[in-house]
Amino acid sequence: MASGVVYDANLTRSDVLVLKNIEADIYNHRHEETLDASGDGDAPKSRAGTAPADRDDDDEATVQTLRDLNNPKSEQFEPTVFTSWDLSTLNLNPFLDQWLLRPYVRAARGLLRVETDVVMLTHLMLYLTTSVPSAAYLFLGGGGGFNWVHGLLHAAMQISYMGSYTLMMHQHIHMRGILHRRLAWIDALFPYLTDPLMGHSWNSYFYHHVKHHHVEGNGPGDLSSTMRYQRDDICHFLRYVGRFYFLVWLDLPLYFFRKRKPLLAAKVMFWEWGFCASLYLLYTVNPRATTCVFLIPFFLLRAGLMVGNWGQHAFVDNVEPDSDYRSSITLIDVPSNRHCFNDGYHTSHHLNPMRHWRDHPAAFVKAKKLYASHDALVFHEIDYIMITVRLMMKDYDTLARRMVPIGDQIGLSMKERAEMLRSRTRQFTAEEMREKYNLT
Repeated sequence: MASGVVYDANLTRSDVLVLKNIEADIYNHRHEETLDASGDGDAPKSRAGTAPADRDDDDEATVQTLRDLNNPKSEQFEPTVFTSWDLSTLNLNPFLDQWLLRPYVRAARGLLRVETDVVMLTHLMLYLTTSVPSAAYLFLGGGGGFNWVHGLLHAAMQISYMGSYTLMMHQHIHMRGILHRRLAWIDALFPYLTDPLMGHSWNSYFYHHVKHHHVEGNGPGDLSSTMRYQRDDICHFLRYVGRFYFLVWLDLPLYFFRKRKPLLAAKVMFWEWGFCASLYLLYTVNPRATTCVFLIPFFLLRAGLMVGNWGQHAFVDNVEPDSDYRSSITLIDVPSNRHCFNDGYHTSHHLNPMRHWRDHPAAFVKAKKLYASHDALVFHEIDYIMITVRLMMKDYDTLARRMVPIGDQIGLSMKERAEMLRSRTRQFTAEEMREKYNLT
């Protein structure tokens, strides 16, 4: 019987290793079921089935390979240089490889907080040499003044950058930087230039995500919690997005006041309100450039953040909603992991917010049995945005096919998978949340 696992040609090397590891579990589980059904459970294992001790060895070997890819002292070490290609599969002209790529990688490794993250320096240089001069020209311009073609192309370019930039900054806000500590001043300053170009208001991502979302963990106190909504209902989804879109400037300061953190509330008000005031002033000076450079990215990013968070926390267990394993998911897909720094390993991130993005695959395989015991959800061939879209369509059959079953889930039929997923999108009542979280 086929495993149902699909290998996209653009998966990262790490994701291929993870999927193959899970696929082996699926084949082994089904082989054991076949032996049990035939009454031959004591028969020797064939190639299709592997003894438990051998599977443990396979897991350890996979974890070690993943760690070696991240270890600068290992011969297998492979830094990430570009989001679109793995270094080992980049068939570059030998001259360019020897005299351009390799020297760049060697130099870049010494400028970064973590040596695997050459890609972040690559992206930072990309933004500084494209986004910044393009935005400056739209505002300051030459004799021809503002040009709508340039303006809209600039906005399209920024939209294409948004995902990777946001997840680069996700690493930045958790680790308090991405560059070597001797370059801390650059780390501290560049977001004030690049954040607004990508739709981010100054420092709001840090305060909302690190100081609020990870503290509350999608629970009742989380302003971005999905629990109080029916997660396959478009009206509930629009209310969810609308609340963040129009009221986060007020909700987040009030949250910190309620938590008796007035200094954080004051900082949020200063940066969020100051940013909005800056946009207003810029609009009065140059409305067309402000629209293309700042407003379009700003409004699209805020919608995108909520669409993504909905997908990340759409499936919440009714019995144990406060479990990170049961209130978030893992995706093994190209958009999330190749282009957005392993954002698909969302459960791993909630379990340890300080875990480096390259360490998620190894951490997942190492803790795979724990994930399975908690009935955690793993998907592939789908990203968070499309999970949200499929939920709005109530298309649980597609979501069931995109599942990568682990543990007891392997024995479920597609219909049973779909019903299980449907049960995890149910809205929690206020009474249920009080009971589950011991609220008074």
